[in-house]
Amino acid sequence: MEEKPVRVLVCGDVEGKLGALFGRVLSIQKKTGPFDLLLCVGEFFASTPEAEEEWQQYKSGVQKAPIQTYILGAGSEATAKKFPSADGCELADNITYLGRRGVFTGASGLQIAYVSGREAPREPAPPHCFTPKDLAAVLAPLTASSKFRGIDILLTSQWPRGVWHYANNPEVNTKSCGSSALANLADKLKPRYHFAALEGAHYERLPYRNHVILQENAQHVTRFIALATVNNPAKKKYLYAFNVIPMKTMDPSELVKQPQDVTENPYRRVAKDKRETPKTGSGATAEEEEQRTQFFFDLSQDRGGVARGRGRKRPLEGNWSGHRQPRKHPLPPGECWFCLASPQVEKHLVVSIGTHCYLALAKGGLNAGHVLILPIGHYQSTVELASEVLQEMDKYKAALGSFYKSRGERCVLFERNYRSQHLQLQVVPLPLDRCATADIKEAFVVQAQEQQMELMEIPQHSDLKQIAPPGTPYFYVELDSGEKLFYRIQRSFPLQFGREVLASEPLLNIPTRADWKECKQSRAEEEAACARLRDAFQPYDFAWDE
Repeated sequence: MEEKPVRVLVCGDVEGKLGALFGRVLSIQKKTGPFDLLLCVGEFFASTPEAEEEWQQYKSGVQKAPIQTYILGAGSEATAKKFPSADGCELADNITYLGRRGVFTGASGLQIAYVSGREAPREPAPPHCFTPKDLAAVLAPLTASSKFRGIDILLTSQWPRGVWHYANNPEVNTKSCGSSALANLADKLKPRYHFAALEGAHYERLPYRNHVILQENAQHVTRFIALATVNNPAKKKYLYAFNVIPMKTMDPSELVKQPQDVTENPYRRVAKDKRETPKTGSGATAEEEEQRTQFFFDLSQDRGGVARGRGRKRPLEGNWSGHRQPRKHPLPPGECWFCLASPQVEKHLVVSIGTHCYLALAKGGLNAGHVLILPIGHYQSTVELASEVLQEMDKYKAALGSFYKSRGERCVLFERNYRSQHLQLQVVPLPLDRCATADIKEAFVVQAQEQQMELMEIPQHSDLKQIAPPGTPYFYVELDSGEKLFYRIQRSFPLQFGREVLASEPLLNIPTRADWKECKQSRAEEEAACARLRDAFQPYDFAWDE
């Protein structure tokens, strides 16, 4: 027998506008049929005389809520007096206060955890705030069981801090919004739905996964939804309707299905990504201030020595030490051929220089457009990159994608984190009319299988750091469709595998160029090829003047 879903309505901050809320609920039920319950997050009451008068209508029984309504506690000191205690109770017919925190399980088996108010700034906590003890009281009885998989719904007045990471940005001040304690709670409770309010904003985050792909068994996803204030003038969404089958009665295979747009868990970021970027006295980030003093060398001798990087002239090409560098990029333990400040760098191959990354012509490239994206400082692999370096690397990816597309080409990116000292993200263009993306993907998969390797496809919105912790050897391919292939290197790996696949007959059909050592050019030829590419790429180079 098919399980009957529970029909749920969720509302943001009511702020005493009971007539407007219940009028809207009646309208929805008239059109779509009855709902089982209404959950209210954020501020339910307001302290104005008008709101108090309206509440008395419901409290006295003159008016009645048209649906069983469950509300959270106060989100401010002004409304705390509306709640008789921290424990839940019925405030009026069909209107129930859940309590400061707890777990509510309906007759259907639907399990709802809830935390009222804001994170307490101090002890003892004001009545409209929660404490670490409150969160522990919610978490402990649920996670004590070895069979715990998560809960159906989590209700919090406040947002969890950082929920927007890896996803679409909300229209709130992310520097001050949210509670880190609630983020930790949400991570551990693994709700299928998480609702919050208090910010006056509507925000539906992309669903995020609750497991590490290729390392843990698949688990259900979480959807975070923040709702606005009832009858807000901007007409932002404040009421959310959905059907849900309690997870305890669901088929496990249905429960763990992953939607196409799923992202990584926003609360499990690598520690180095969590660092705050310091601000200077001018209000700019330290990186922005230091752009003016980093690696200002000339990349345009043919233009009379007038360089156009970042709005300033750069000294002649020979001055690779640059000015005094207040910002220190990570340094290698010894000699490195790819750290930009290193004397070993073949400077004549540099195409573009950003703040954190640079672009260089590949030595012995597969074709004239074959380039490398490299971090300026010393990082061994993508998974070790600081967030600001990764962001600029993504900007170079996008710029190269547009550049190649204008030339009738698509690009393939690959990285081999094995027997390599410095991250080299290889970017190779292929003619659009020669092979489709599906052909490229098939070539990598088939040729890997021929060498007893299985390339795993990972979801488009996944984060490589979640799959391969720092120190893990791996091979990684990114296609122009956004599809990604990954192989965790166990013992040995063919060093030229990426080049061999792209050079093979089904793709570029230049098998003799699979080994870069067989494609060497003279320095004069390399300088000329780099100059041609630099000129062609310049309109797409964000590191140049706008």
